Amino acid sequence: MRPSRRNFLSGIAAGATLSAIGTARANASEWRFATTPVFLDDHIALLNDWGAYLSARMGTGIRFVQRRSYRDITELLLEGKVDSAWVCGAPYVQHMAQWRLLAVPLFQGEPLYRSYVIVRRSSKFESLADLRGRTFAFSDPDSNSGHHVPRYRVRQLGGNPATFFGRSFFTYGHPRVIEAVASGLADGGAVDGYVWETLALRSPALVEKTKVVDRSAQYGFPPIVAPAASDSVQAEKFRSILIGMSTDPAGKPLLRRLNLDGFARENEKLFGGIALVLKDLNALA
Repeated sequence: MRPSRRNFLSGIAAGATLSAIGTARANASEWRFATTPVFLDDHIALLNDWGAYLSARMGTGIRFVQRRSYRDITELLLEGKVDSAWVCGAPYVQHMAQWRLLAVPLFQGEPLYRSYVIVRRSSKFESLADLRGRTFAFSDPDSNSGHHVPRYRVRQLGGNPATFFGRSFFTYGHPRVIEAVASGLADGGAVDGYVWETLALRSPALVEKTKVVDRSAQYGFPPIVAPAASDSVQAEKFRSILIGMSTDPAGKPLLRRLNLDGFARENEKLFGGIALVLKDLNALA
């Protein structure tokens, strides 16, 4: 039976409640690392192993703080309730004056990724243009790849993002976009290309039910940041540990499990393409 949108979104809310972790600091030596509901949330063993690795090298406890949306993570950072976070490029561009850029993941050898528009493999749709008037799944209101870029692509086609799709909704998670499209709940959806490629390796039975009909230009990969007012010594230590994973015998297996080649030190210029996307979309407001 085809799932209903109400049941699908109810499941999202329930999952978000169960996965949320408190923000109160257990002790002064704890390093709080926030993430959003990307594919990592479904792999607790990986989070545990990565946390143990980071903790051993930081010399402090590492606690992952998980939240449902990018906006939730942004608020935690702005309020100083976490010490670092893996954020989307769009929130970083909007708050770069308040955040310290620590490291950018390397995917397929570059600190870059793409937004994918996907449809069911069995469908007749072959392009983004074919989805005009159809039901579309976005991942998060503040997501570059899962919301901003697909609307920018609609603009490039000469369409109006506000009226191009017949109906749209947010899943609050890139894997859930894939699920929505694979199940037929949505005719198409926008997903982080890194997540789609990684789940193609980890969960091929799900991903093989979808196909990519549009690949965007490359943009700066979602970075790891810290509040600008954070402890600079600890932040620099955390950065060095991340960057050193690619040459650490114990770090390399974790990178393979993350489907990353490593982490690099970059600057804000990497995110200029995202800034242009946001500027274009803001002109519509």
